[in-house]
Amino acid sequence: MKSRIPAVALSFVALALLFPNKSAAVPSYSRQTGLACSSCHYAPPELNAFGRKFKLEGYTFATKPEVSEDKKDHNSGLHLLEAFPLSVVFDTSFTSTKAPQPSTQNGNFEFPQAVSLFLAGAWGSHVGSFAQVTYDAQADHFSWDNTDIRAAGTNGKLFSKPLTYGLTLNNNPTVEDLWNSTPAWGFPFVSSNVAPGPTAGAVINGGLAQDVAGVGGYAMWNDHLYFAGTIYRSEHIGASQPNDGTCCSFNIRGMAPYWRLAYQASSENNNFEIGTYGMHMKSTPGAITGLEDGYTDWAADFQYDRTIPQWKNDVLSIRGTYIRENSSLVATAADFVGHHLNTVQGEAEYHFGNRVSTTVGLFSVTGTADLTLYPEGSVTGNLNGSPASRGYILDVAWWPQQNIGLTAQYTGYTRFNGGSTNYAAAGRNANGNNSIYLMARFVF
Repeated sequence: MKSRIPAVALSFVALALLFPNKSAAVPSYSRQTGLACSSCHYAPPELNAFGRKFKLEGYTFATKPEVSEDKKDHNSGLHLLEAFPLSVVFDTSFTSTKAPQPSTQNGNFEFPQAVSLFLAGAWGSHVGSFAQVTYDAQADHFSWDNTDIRAAGTNGKLFSKPLTYGLTLNNNPTVEDLWNSTPAWGFPFVSSNVAPGPTAGAVINGGLAQDVAGVGGYAMWNDHLYFAGTIYRSEHIGASQPNDGTCCSFNIRGMAPYWRLAYQASSENNNFEIGTYGMHMKSTPGAITGLEDGYTDWAADFQYDRTIPQWKNDVLSIRGTYIRENSSLVATAADFVGHHLNTVQGEAEYHFGNRVSTTVGLFSVTGTADLTLYPEGSVTGNLNGSPASRGYILDVAWWPQQNIGLTAQYTGYTRFNGGSTNYAAAGRNANGNNSIYLMARFVF
């Protein structure tokens, strides 16, 4: 018997995967390294070359005091930070959409929108973490968030060239990545959890975030070639264990492999990366046995950062990603078995030092129309079953000091869930979901 993913549930999943809230720059790393946040970031969470190296080497670089004892004979050594690597992020926000959502107020003030606690720093000489738990004000509880625990080796050699390698234990495909062109740390870096978002989205574009657990390996060769691979299983936070599958639309059957390959080149004022990533997954919706859906995501990405010495070392960043998802919906109720989605996201950002950044972003989702999979509805429904959405994001972020951020963001839609006007056969236009989002972030 087939089961259908409800359109409302799909819309909230897509909102999270297209416009996730992200945190990466945390003061516990500064306390560990003795360096300012700007040593690793153009602006949080965007990593510069040093920040990518810090993450690659397992978050372990430190200059501050530690409790230590060298290895002696058959006894273990000890390298433990004196300062506990704990950080806090507090977000408060205001969201207003052009047209109110039916039977709800417009102009929503969230105090807080979210509060996150981080265990972020070195656990030992070769092991470190970025581990996050977040309080969701709408659900009124803490839950586990993005986590990447690493064990790294930094002195390897391959063909007489330097090799950095390691293992990662994480809960979100692409969260281990070093660049801001892949979904987990991609633009927009902050976003509303109130404004409506498009229904359709690829599973690798946030659809499995915090809902899986994976172990994998990675390596950087000669500071140019980066490889990563992780094997994932479903790990539903808040659901019963062992997993019976009834809670969730995605239940991985067997293993779901994720792969990553990237090439980077750097000079004094230029950093460039081009790469590919993807994953394959078999899943049974709402069950752990029976018919299986199949998803294969292939993606390409690039990132270019240009430091401009004649303009006080301001930085221009250009990033983009393309994701092609091919799916076989045997277990999910749909008009067709074979589906595809194409996702394109790109942005250009100018950093005025590390105090102000301005960004223009574009996004587009197209794919197979299916009235059963994407039905009509008042806000989250689709016109003629089409998943097509496109729009733009204008973002200005001001950091009066490196641990306090203020953001103003405007999201506009030229197409939403298949149409520009009356897209869900309920009188609502795509631009009715245009939103103004204001956020204040305090990091300590």
